[in-house]
Amino acid sequence: MLEVLWRAEDAAAATGGRLIGSDSWIAGGVSIDTRTLQPGDLFVALKDARDGHDFVADAMAKGACAALISEGRALGHGPALLAPNVLEALKALGVAARDRSAAKRVAITGSVGKTSVKEATLLCLAATARTHASVKSYNNHWGVPLTLARMPEAAAFGVFECGMNHRHEIEPLSQLVRPHVGVITWIAPAHIENLGTLARIAEEKADLFQGLTPDGAALVPNEAPHADILMAAAAQWASQTLRFGRAPGCEARLLSYKAEAGGAQAEAEVLGRRIAYRVGAEGAHWALNALAAITAAYLAGGDLEAAAAALVDLRPLDGRGATHLIKAPFGTIVVIDDAYNANPASMALALESLKDRTPGPGGRRIAALGDMRELGPQAPQYHAAMAEHAQKGLVDLVFAAGPMMAHLAQALPPQMQGAHRETSQALIDPLLEVLADGDIVLIKGSNGSQMARVVEALKALSAT
Repeated sequence: MLEVLWRAEDAAAATGGRLIGSDSWIAGGVSIDTRTLQPGDLFVALKDARDGHDFVADAMAKGACAALISEGRALGHGPALLAPNVLEALKALGVAARDRSAAKRVAITGSVGKTSVKEATLLCLAATARTHASVKSYNNHWGVPLTLARMPEAAAFGVFECGMNHRHEIEPLSQLVRPHVGVITWIAPAHIENLGTLARIAEEKADLFQGLTPDGAALVPNEAPHADILMAAAAQWASQTLRFGRAPGCEARLLSYKAEAGGAQAEAEVLGRRIAYRVGAEGAHWALNALAAITAAYLAGGDLEAAAAALVDLRPLDGRGATHLIKAPFGTIVVIDDAYNANPASMALALESLKDRTPGPGGRRIAALGDMRELGPQAPQYHAAMAEHAQKGLVDLVFAAGPMMAHLAQALPPQMQGAHRETSQALIDPLLEVLADGDIVLIKGSNGSQMARVVEALKALSAT
């Protein structure tokens, strides 16, 4: 049975729009993409890289109940909700969904780990009650209002990811969500080309706290660069401020973290309560990610022990650390798909985490890395510095793609140099030539470096 998300009259009242064609439709979902649209969805004709109005007919053919379109664009394809501005109408729909629900909302941002912590927090809160969350990385000016507009009235919790590329983008998203808990995962030189300094990045991330509810809590990474900037903003906007980290005095303190095959065992103390738990995801970065998720869930009203226990089921997403066992003609290899995004902090963590993974008999630790984008004039130095992290991760061979990764290739000792090519596509053959049974292969780079092509080529080995 279709769950009622929006009735026509309620959507019209929320947006101030005008109904044509029908005033009695019921939407079970909200979609902006005809490729994933489900029957009964309200199709929102956003104009972004492409104009959604060009796909209204397709949406209706696939079962959309109605389309939210611009005034003057009545296309005659079926029921529609007309608004002066589709994006602003979507925001209004999101605000109405927020205001009609009693859900406790968690908003998450940071230079590293936003999506991972969002997924972990979703898992933690779902162990207590029904939880709604952003899908994929829907964290921008249309992704956040879309996620709000999709939130069922009956949800007990909502988890929202907020991202940015430039200054003054986080605060409007936070004002839309109005979170009860705001989480900053870490500060790193992601988008530093656009913001200039780490301090300005910290200031931008700290704007998340401006949208907190009057009784809202702020969760701050204690050991992050410019944590003082985050703490100052939390003191101004939050009713309660907590630090998570390893240091004594942190309100959420990691006491121990031991990597194991397929995950890790951890102990922590959260507001005086000691918990032990297992994380079902590999990588040292999960030490603090898991603690942030558990603490955020607890602050939002989730059960602490249930939240901690739920992390045993955590699995990284494709492109964000998902592990694939590939049975190739020459033997079995493990591929770590971290190809969705990269910055110096996340790249360093991924490389150093390789030391916690044990290759098969005779196997090696191999890294295939693409350019990190938006790093500004210091990009060559950031890339070259990854040589040290590769050595800390006990990496045997590094394959590099892109003009900036040439600086890493040159900084590596000769025995670690695999190959350097200008593109990810050109890197595939040299990498395939050296792979052997037991190898572990990390694939990582900024999305624009297209390292996902390398992942797909390695996954295709299972079919040969």
